[in-house]
Amino acid sequence: MTNTVSGNDSSLKSLRDRPFELLKEMERRSRPATAASAPDAVEGSEWVGVACRMGGETFLIARQETREVLGFPTVITRIPGAKSWVKGLANVRGSLLPMLDLKQFLGSGATHPGRNTRIVVVNHREIPAGLIVDEVLGFRRFAETEFDSEAPPTMIRCETYLAGAFRRGGEVWPVISLKSLVESQSFLQAAS
Repeated sequence: MTNTVSGNDSSLKSLRDRPFELLKEMERRSRPATAASAPDAVEGSEWVGVACRMGGETFLIARQETREVLGFPTVITRIPGAKSWVKGLANVRGSLLPMLDLKQFLGSGATHPGRNTRIVVVNHREIPAGLIVDEVLGFRRFAETEFDSEAPPTMIRCETYLAGAFRRGGEVWPVISLKSLVESQSFLQAAS
C-alpha cells in the first residue's frame, strides 16, 4: 500500500509544471469521494467549473470556456500602444498568447503577480487570451439545481459578465462568462 501512495505522489509531482493536467488528475482522483458525498447528483445534471480568486472574491468559469491553466510566465513582452490591462505577449509552447489582467480590465486594480498567480487561457476559436487571476482553486462541481440565474453583487465590478451563480449552503459562487467578456467591445478595443 505504501508503494501505491508514493506512486500517486510521484505522478502528481511529475505534473507540477503542467497545472491544468494536475487539476484534471486531482479531479479524476477525487471523483469517488465527490460521488459518495453527493448522492443526490444525477448523472448528466452536473455543472463543472474552474474556481478562481480575484481580489479576495471567488468566481467560477465554465470548464468548457477554459482551454487550460498556466503558471505565470517568466517573460511577458510589452505591446506598445496597448491599454494598461494588456500586459503583453508570452510565448506558450511556440505560440504567442496575449496576457491580460482580468481584475484590471474590470476596473478593480492591477493583479500583483505572486506564487499563486495563474493564467486562465480562454477556450475561444477566434480570440486567443490568457487572463491573469490571483489564484486558481481547482475544479468545483455543482448540481444544476444549485444554479441561480440571479447574479449577486460583487466588489470587483464584473456584473456585466456574470451568468448567474451557484449557491451551496451559505456560499455563493458567481459565474463569469468568458465568452461574453472576450466578445465585448470594451475587451476587443485593447489599443490606448
